[in-house]
Amino acid sequence: MEIKLLTADEVLPIRHQVLWPDKPESFCRVEGDEQALHYGALVNERLVCVASVYLDGKTARLRKFATLEDYQGQGIGTKMLEHTITSVRALGIDYYWCDARVSAQDFYKKFGLVVEGEAFNKSGVCYFKMSVDWSEKRV
Repeated sequence: MEIKLLTADEVLPIRHQVLWPDKPESFCRVEGDEQALHYGALVNERLVCVASVYLDGKTARLRKFATLEDYQGQGIGTKMLEHTITSVRALGIDYYWCDARVSAQDFYKKFGLVVEGEAFNKSGVCYFKMSVDWSEKRV
């Protein structure tokens, strides 16, 4: 497996197929896509997992993290999240967060993210804001 930087256009088909297949592909574009860091995991040269990170000062937001169904449960998403965390830490990011689907809450907890606030709905899906704050842990 290889993880590399991609363009917003390259990650869009996986976002659409996995996250919002019942919506138009344009629904999967978000403000800031042109400036974000888009990561793709390739298995045998096939793009199977994507994650986008939006930077704002010392804050990074993970959005549109998706793995093709046939490749889920194989550790690809774990390696992708580890890669994005390592990348943003190298950039000096202090606060990393995402809106996590309730069904993925336990996955994010394994990486030190904690739930902030109450559950909320976006487009009919229930989420929690989850984050990790490294600023207090810096030496």
